[in-house]
Amino acid sequence: MDIQPSVLYTAFDVVPSPKGASTHISYFARGLVDAGYRVQLITAGDPSLPEQDEHWGAQVRRVPGGNDSHFLQRAVEFGQAVMRHVESSPPYHIVHFRSIWSGLGLVQAQPRFGYRTLFEVNGLPSIEIKYHYPALKGSPLLAKIKEQEVVTLLLADAVVCPSAVTRAYLASLGIPRDKITVIPNGVDTALFSPQPLPAASDLPTLLYIGTLADWQGLDLLLEAMPAILTNQPARLRIVGRGRGRQRKDLLRRVRKLGLDESVSVEPAVPHHEVPALIAQAVVCLAPLAYNDRNVTQGCCPIKVLEYMACGRPLVAANLPVVRELAREDVDALLFTPDDPADLARCVSALLADPALAQRLADSAARRARDRFSWRQAQRKLLRVYDGLLPEPPLFAC
Repeated sequence: MDIQPSVLYTAFDVVPSPKGASTHISYFARGLVDAGYRVQLITAGDPSLPEQDEHWGAQVRRVPGGNDSHFLQRAVEFGQAVMRHVESSPPYHIVHFRSIWSGLGLVQAQPRFGYRTLFEVNGLPSIEIKYHYPALKGSPLLAKIKEQEVVTLLLADAVVCPSAVTRAYLASLGIPRDKITVIPNGVDTALFSPQPLPAASDLPTLLYIGTLADWQGLDLLLEAMPAILTNQPARLRIVGRGRGRQRKDLLRRVRKLGLDESVSVEPAVPHHEVPALIAQAVVCLAPLAYNDRNVTQGCCPIKVLEYMACGRPLVAANLPVVRELAREDVDALLFTPDDPADLARCVSALLADPALAQRLADSAARRARDRFSWRQAQRKLLRVYDGLLPEPPLFAC
């Protein structure tokens, strides 16, 4: 190819931000830039960030959210802004999108503009919206959104997703399996590396990092805390972003359970500060709930990989998406989903047995380094890109 291949990468997410989506987008964009692609990233806007910028070698345009705080209205406006950009820009070779908000219009316009399309499925609104906006559960709107998702999936030239569970769900919708490539999330092994566990004399810190979304199982974690505290004094730190309702619900539950002295709910921190936060913990937690978001649609929790890479004992829900990352009793202790007593048992076992905790932590760190680096994820993405273009890009990753 005699010109630098160009990519439009769209995401209705804020980049950079503490969310896992931002981390994923950033490393994928960097992998494309390093491989010789010219990347234009279009993301959701944020008042604290400029409308035009450069991020890890990619050019960034951020779509202002306007004065309307309604999520669906902002999503529609985002898609419209993406299409205006396509119509006024030089042709792209590949258009890569993360949701139907821009993806539906992009696949429908593909014959007119001649680009190839890649749908990166990390979460589907038809499944996830109801956890953020409970009033929409069972709404005809979600059925309409699902129809749009299926159309977008069928029209896209290629699909990538982060877990085998997600691939199976997409295949159940009628999407050909050979069109779907699984690319698990990764971890930056230079930033996240094993650190010694804190001294045994310190009050043990249990840590959850991530969103406060209802599917994360944080209510279950709080229910488990009284049983954990009967065996061993400890403190739990919950660190992450959430909507006002979600944060208020958590704090209300903390007070109701009498955990004010043992549990803190803290704001998210920038991604580069997460390793230091993990280093302070004795046990790290991923208490994912048993629900359609985690079990049917699937996911690939970045927090699990970052805990593992830092050499921290992990307690997580025994779900298929977790077992794709961590082996039970080898890299982590996995508890019966939605069972606070079993969660408490696993945490207490690690607090009482430092040798067990160290064995699991060492194994997890090796597995994260060997199998789940962002470099490996980038290479898998580039192979998908190679299949979309008639010739390889100018440079090799």
